[in-house]
Amino acid sequence: LELKRMSVSKDYRGRGISKALCGEVLRFARARGYGAVVLSTSMVQLAAQRLYEGQGFRKVGASSPSLLGSLLCFQIFRYRCDLPGPT
Repeated sequence: LELKRMSVSKDYRGRGISKALCGEVLRFARARGYGAVVLSTSMVQLAAQRLYEGQGFRKVGASSPSLLGSLLCFQIFRYRCDLPGPT
């Protein structure tokens, strides 16, 4: 399952909404038998990286989105959270 473009309005950040949304995505994926959740975020989104790592995601790769991005050393990080199988 791929998590794409999760965002919380600036007015509501810092209230645990992103953590709750991320947790719900992981529960949804587990309940439906997905083996993992993957996502991408940019190197400048430090709060997002901390959120995902705190939810059990691990960084599995990095790439530049374009030639210009490569010249500017801008990277997109790929994350993955493996989900336990049925018990």
